[in-house]
Amino acid sequence: MGLKSVLCAKIEMKADKDVFHDVFTNKPHHVSTMSPLHVQGFDLLEGDLGTVGSKICWTYTLDGEKRISKQILEDVDHENKVLVLKEFEGDIIDKYDSFKATLHIETKDEIDLITWTLEYERPNETVPELISLLDFVVGMTKGIDDHHAN
Repeated sequence: MGLKSVLCAKIEMKADKDVFHDVFTNKPHHVSTMSPLHVQGFDLLEGDLGTVGSKICWTYTLDGEKRISKQILEDVDHENKVLVLKEFEGDIIDKYDSFKATLHIETKDEIDLITWTLEYERPNETVPELISLLDFVVGMTKGIDDHHAN
């Protein structure tokens, strides 16, 4: 049995929250234009964008290295602005037993917040926590937010 971990980041947004949900649900191929330092490419492998069961592939740079992540859209809730992506192939799942990212957009005290929750399982103590990936997600989110706010 592996070591389960959860990392969470809440980011205050300047742009309209509906725009952000729309980007990740319907227009993820635009992310590389909005945050090019983080994400370099996107491919739809199977199904339709924003549809549960669809499979996608990200090409990105983490810690100075080019990486890939193939994910399946596990859940999407348009009303509550929640999106769940589970990696089934790629650099993270090569080292970790499981990896799932949840994007939740909410308003608290009139502040729009983007919450990323990374859930994963490390096979043992020697495999590091995904702190740099959380930093990456925060940086990418701010890049997308700045793109829409300006």
